Amino acid sequence: MTRSRGPREAPAEKTSGNDRRVKFDRREFAGAVADLGVFVPIAVALIVSNGLSATAVLLPAGLLYVTAALVYQLPVPVQPLKAFGAIAIAKGLGSDEIAAGALLMGAMFLLAGRIGILDVLARAFPRALVRGVQLTVGLLFLKISWGLVTDPPKSFAAHALDVRWALPLGVLALVLALTLRRYAISIALVGTGVVVALVLAGGELELGPSALTLPSLDGGVLLTALTVLVLPQAPLSFANSCLATADAARVYFGKEGERVRPGRLATSFGTANLLAGAVSGMPVCHGAGGMTAHYKFGARTGAAPLVMGIALLFLAVAVGAGLAGVLPAFPLPVLAGLLATAGVLHITLLRDLKGARDWALALLVGGIGFELNLLWALAAGLAVWWIPYGYGRLQARLAEATP
Repeated sequence: MTRSRGPREAPAEKTSGNDRRVKFDRREFAGAVADLGVFVPIAVALIVSNGLSATAVLLPAGLLYVTAALVYQLPVPVQPLKAFGAIAIAKGLGSDEIAAGALLMGAMFLLAGRIGILDVLARAFPRALVRGVQLTVGLLFLKISWGLVTDPPKSFAAHALDVRWALPLGVLALVLALTLRRYAISIALVGTGVVVALVLAGGELELGPSALTLPSLDGGVLLTALTVLVLPQAPLSFANSCLATADAARVYFGKEGERVRPGRLATSFGTANLLAGAVSGMPVCHGAGGMTAHYKFGARTGAAPLVMGIALLFLAVAVGAGLAGVLPAFPLPVLAGLLATAGVLHITLLRDLKGARDWALALLVGGIGFELNLLWALAAGLAVWWIPYGYGRLQARLAEATP
């Protein structure tokens, strides 16, 4: 079965293959900060609610961003493990369980990436099914952004605005981000957020890193991590961090995006999670929605992830000791606006679908993934796509065998 690469972007947004050098300009910086809507809320909650070291949270993410810049030379994003992080925060799990989960995720995906099994499995997933995964991610981004302004996370409670202010400000940030993204509006929005956070909580800043600790692991901790954190996260990481991210790279960058393969993505974020587990830090991954955010706000080269990586490493080492008091003051409407923008733009990847069958499959997978989870969505999508195909082949063979 032949799979198309998907739609080409408008000429104004394309960068020629001969101009893919790392370059530091306004659009690269704007793209670099465009994916903070997912990163900041989960990172802050893990620091404030779960007691993780701020330096341990930022260090693996920063190193993975730098690695992505050097290995892929494209704006490949770095994000927290979303289902993993949400469960850890909701259940109040400690740093040992989170570290154990990071180690297990790291070992699993590093092994799968190195032996090449993910690249083989990816061939069984038609484009329409991958679009369904991307629809799920876009809808989840919209849901999370709505929650940021209507039901703020407890870790932001001290500085959160009343919903009567937060909601219209979030809508304003969304409108500005959608209409002015060609003019590096994300830099202005994030810059405003940084100023607000420093005004509200700048006195909490301290120089130097926060303490790093080795995890204390035993059989009970590992079992809890496996059953509570890893099993719910693994299907999402396979579908979004590997399949959908590789697909988005091909859509946005054509032939150059082909080096962003599922197996390579699993290897890079799997390695980063081994480091995250070793220092009791935040587990990380890649993500198709993050690639959309980076790309749509202007990033075209490895400069964007390099900028983000250096910035995170600087924060981790230079002021990690005080970030637990400053980051919760970052205005949530800014994060919600950026995240909602990424969600809307990510859903537009579906526009290259042709025919009722492709649309039906994408909507089925997207709906199940959003309402239930991606494991059930992938199972349903594969069954709907391949069972009729297999039945048709069987009927053809029987017809050939009939005298």
